[in-house]
Amino acid sequence: MPYFSGNGEYTGLKRVLTYGTFDLLHYGHIRLLRRAAALGDYLVVALSTDEFNAGKGKTSFYDYETRKEMLEAIRYVDLVIPEKSWEQKIEDVQKYHIDTVVMGGDWAGSDRFEYLKEYCDVVYLDRTEGISTTDVKSRLQS
Repeated sequence: MPYFSGNGEYTGLKRVLTYGTFDLLHYGHIRLLRRAAALGDYLVVALSTDEFNAGKGKTSFYDYETRKEMLEAIRYVDLVIPEKSWEQKIEDVQKYHIDTVVMGGDWAGSDRFEYLKEYCDVVYLDRTEGISTTDVKSRLQS
């Protein structure tokens, strides 16, 4: 069975890419990753670095390395790469031979992802109702 080699060699699998911070990992994240993985054969997750999050005014509970370790332990995830900037998306699509970029439905129509349709399919999946990192943080503070 063909696969994606660590040296960037394309091996013929249908590849899916998603972006996110994945802080305070919860069942909504797992469901999104499972659904994204089901759209292809190989799932790449671009994980926001701590520096990139800081530039967006965000602070994660867990640092990048810890979030990366958690994502790598999930059976749906084949590769975790750093998301360092908004501008890297076309390079990621080309470097990893991505067929489909998947994002949460709240990004639908966003200029941050729509332009990628020139390079690959872009799919927006509805988020899991009743759970979000913002909700978890809010509940923990109560």
